[in-house]
Amino acid sequence: MTTETRTLSDHSRSTSGLMLAMFIVLLASYVINAMDRQIFPLLAADVRKEYGFSLADTGLLSTIFTLGMAIAGWPTGALLARFTRKTVLQIGIAIFSVGTVLTAFATSMADMLIYRAATGIGEAMQLTALIAIATTSFVNFRAVAVGSINASFGVGAIIGPLLASVALGAYGSWRGPIILFGAIGFVAMAVIAVAVRPQLTEVQGRSGSERLSGGALTLFNRNTVILTILSLIGGLIIYGYLGMYPTFLREQLHFSPADTGRIMSIYGIGVLCSLIGGWLGDRFSQRAVLGLAFLGAAMLGYLLFSTSQSFAVQAILSFAWGFIVSGTIYVNLAGAHVKAVNASLAGRASGMFVTSLYGAAALAGYLIGFLANLTGWSHAGLIQITALSAIGAALSLAIRPELMSRT
Repeated sequence: MTTETRTLSDHSRSTSGLMLAMFIVLLASYVINAMDRQIFPLLAADVRKEYGFSLADTGLLSTIFTLGMAIAGWPTGALLARFTRKTVLQIGIAIFSVGTVLTAFATSMADMLIYRAATGIGEAMQLTALIAIATTSFVNFRAVAVGSINASFGVGAIIGPLLASVALGAYGSWRGPIILFGAIGFVAMAVIAVAVRPQLTEVQGRSGSERLSGGALTLFNRNTVILTILSLIGGLIIYGYLGMYPTFLREQLHFSPADTGRIMSIYGIGVLCSLIGGWLGDRFSQRAVLGLAFLGAAMLGYLLFSTSQSFAVQAILSFAWGFIVSGTIYVNLAGAHVKAVNASLAGRASGMFVTSLYGAAALAGYLIGFLANLTGWSHAGLIQITALSAIGAALSLAIRPELMSRT
């Protein structure tokens, strides 16, 4: 190896290490979002008791942020074509943090809904930019890169409920954890401003994108249409669980807040397996990975709401849900949306994913709460999770992996 070749190799490793370090900073900022997403459902019973909200209204509050995400996802894809990804991401964190803090000062159902929806707008901007950054910076491992984003959600899902329990005990009110996590967001903004360079965030059109070929030249193509329908289904099943499962544990199975928090943390451990779910998506076809994962979700939908009331069984099932649904279905839907199109459409494709999945998710908590009131939790799980997952498994067979972009 010549001196020049060795120098270039050392420089390449140094650059890769720097890119990875900056990406980890961005992932850490997403952990904060995950904390909030996990703690509000955990605190929902306390909020419901104080304000006198119905079960369906509580479910709506738990998932209304997804409406904000649905509204903002598609426009954010367009914003990414006009402004830097770092700018869009920072604005998103600011909106998210302000909405989170204001939630603690809500006086009624109406203004609390507004604040929770605003956090979704901020998260959509952050997530859409983050997916675009990940999939165009690490083109050989796009699903794994998206998996790392979701794994950071898992870290927040583990830490959030545990930290919320401590804050709840120290402050004596559900408002303490809410204010705490909102304030942390502003700290994350300051760190990103200093530590993250355009070298990572503004890579579209450079060497990473040049190594990609193929993919549709428009969002209106066979694979994107199918993936959008699957994302709608994914939103209903993922957030049916996230929005109301903690309430099911506390009010139906009579678990304590501490045990409920532990189970949701175990779910977060399952989400950490997103890197494995992403690896599967990069190694095998999306048709096979998504089809089998949706079949697994159908089985879990029945078991979660219809079987044993023991802590151990619910914990095992929640871990499996974290891995199969959040760690595999979510990750590969996000990755496949970007893979389905040419690299130049990465931002718009990630926006399409966010809008479709979170648009359906906005209704997920209310719907499963309504069904539980009407037919009981067991039938609600069968209808919203098992039946829809079975439909998703069948639709996955229509995906055409050979039409997607590749390195």
